[in-house]
This record gives sequence, C-alpha cells and structure tokens, in this order.
Amino acid sequence: MSRKANFDVTGAWLEGDDPGDRKFIKIGDLLLENGETLPDITIAYQSWGTLNADKSNAILVNHAMTGWSDVPGWWPQMVGPGLPFDTDKYFVLCPNVIGGCQGSTGPASIAPDGKRYGSRFPIVTIRDMVSAEIAFSDALGIDKYLLAVGPSLGGMRSLEWAVQLPERVSAICTIGSSAVATGDQIGTFSVQIQAIKSDPYFNGGDYYEQERGPVDGMGIARRIAHLTYRTESEMDVRFGRQLQGDETGRYAVQSYLDHQANKLAKRFDANTYIALTDAMNSHDIGRERGGVVKALASVKVPVVVVSIDTDRLFVPRLQVEISELVPTAEPPIVISSEFGHDGFLVESEAMGAAIRHALHVAGTI
Repeated sequence: MSRKANFDVTGAWLEGDDPGDRKFIKIGDLLLENGETLPDITIAYQSWGTLNADKSNAILVNHAMTGWSDVPGWWPQMVGPGLPFDTDKYFVLCPNVIGGCQGSTGPASIAPDGKRYGSRFPIVTIRDMVSAEIAFSDALGIDKYLLAVGPSLGGMRSLEWAVQLPERVSAICTIGSSAVATGDQIGTFSVQIQAIKSDPYFNGGDYYEQERGPVDGMGIARRIAHLTYRTESEMDVRFGRQLQGDETGRYAVQSYLDHQANKLAKRFDANTYIALTDAMNSHDIGRERGGVVKALASVKVPVVVVSIDTDRLFVPRLQVEISELVPTAEPPIVISSEFGHDGFLVESEAMGAAIRHALHVAGTI
C-alpha cells in the first residue's frame, strides 16, 4: 500500500517513511502504571544546538497532544540562534511521547508479533509518558535538564517532572495546563473519543490493514476540539454568519473546521488521538500522593506558570491553582490573546518572553 493511500487509514509515521530530521533510540521495556509492560520501546526525537561538556545546557520540550518532535514545525519562532530557545546557548530536545504516532512506539507501531498494536496497545498515563522520557534521557546520558517546558499535555508532563524528579530538573515551565483534569475537560474529551469509536471504519481499533480507517470520526473529534482551542469571540468576529460562497453551502466557520480536520488527518492517527486523550483524562498530580494540595506543596524546584487569559479549555483558574499551591512558583505570567488555548502557538513575542524568563529563573538557582 502506498503512503498516499495510507492517509485514508492513518496519518501516522510508519516504518519505511522518510524519517526527515527524526532520530530514533531504543529505551527497552517499560513497566506501566496499570501493571502491563510495553516492550522494546522506540522513541523518536529531534534536537537542536550542542550539548556542552558538562551536559548542563539541555532543555526538554514536552509537546502538546497533537504536537510531535519537530518543535519549529508546531511552535514557530521559538527554536534557533537568538530565539527564546537559543541554540547558540542551549541543547534543545523534544521526544515524541509513547502512544504517539510520529515515530515513537504507539498503536500504529509493529508489536513483537509482527502485527500493528491497534486495539492491543496498552493504556498509558502522563506518568508513563514521563517514565519513558526518563529512560530516554538516561539513554542519551542526560542526568539533569536546565528546564522542562511544555504546553497543555506537555505542561502536565513538565509538572510531573517537578513533582516526581526534582533532582533532574533545575526548573519547569507549564503553559496553559493544569494539576488535574477537570470534569468539563473529561466531558469534552470523552465526546471526541466517542466520535472516533463510532466511525464505521474504527473496527475496534484494528483498522490498519483496511482500505479506510476512522478518519471521519477523528475529523469530527478535531472539529470539537478546535472549538475549545479558540474563543467564541474569535469565531464570531472572524467568521460570523458568513457563507463560504461556494457550491457547498457551508458557513465559513464550517469550512475552517473542515480544513483543520483534513490537515490533522495527514499527520495523525485515530488510535493515538484516543490514547493521548485518555491519558489527559486520567491526569491527577495528586493521585496516590495525598491529593493535589499535598503533591504541589512538595515541589522544590522553581515553577514558572503561564496562563492565556481567553483559554476556555484550560481556564486561567487552573494555572492560578498551581501557582498558589506550589511554594516555589511565582504568580502566573498571563498572556493576553484573542486565540484562546491556541494563544501559546500564536502569541510568539509574549510566549518568547515567558520562555526567556523561565530560562533566567532556571539559570539563577
């Protein structure tokens, strides 16, 4: 089956595809929170800059749910000489999470029996993802990061680093994220999962050998998600009740959401969408640690919290909670944006200033 035809099944990076700038490293087996073992894990990653002699200039970027290892690809104007992640000073690493679909072991990967995991891929949590990131760091010989930073799902993982591994980070920066998944988020995320599972081509998650996969279901999920990523006012001002003006009879906002769904289908996998969404639903920094308050009170490393004032998915009170309960945290840096949760992608200047501040905090310990 050609790669082009595979887009009707999955947008995952598959063995034999052009690796681009990806590098790959094996981290062995991983015991998951649920007691299962994920064997012979591969992590796909990318890096920028040069690791210095004492390995003290490494930065770990934790990507968001539909992000991947190519930070400049999803977070433009952030990585490079003179940019916030200044590659003349820092060694920047971004691994694709386990459960992902851009080269790291995930549902579309080939299992030890020679078949794709599909429905057999185990449940993974935020802590499992961080455990894989620890093993990844060990494999590269990096004992400590100057900064662990990430937005949304990446912010959850960054916070987990601060709670679980304070000796391995000088500081963390969590952006548009939370200490625990809210009921509102779980409700929204669960509807997206159901949209994928209701697609007639889902086949219980075992669709990789079919001519078509649950692309339409994932498209519906992406449309729902994108409405939470942006703001009501943006949708009204940008699109209003304008018709697209073509033979489809669609409103302009429908065309916009269709575009976002079609774009995701070219680089993402429906099973990964479910796996990572489930992980976000299970996020609770206080689980088996005496609750959120106790877990956050235990943090010893500096925590920089970034909030987007119009975020309706990770509402600002969630970042205020982190900053108030973490003894080493400052009040949130609030980014004013018309773009809601996606503000971290769009507001390059403000986001860059926040990153530079986080690196200053990390470097002045």
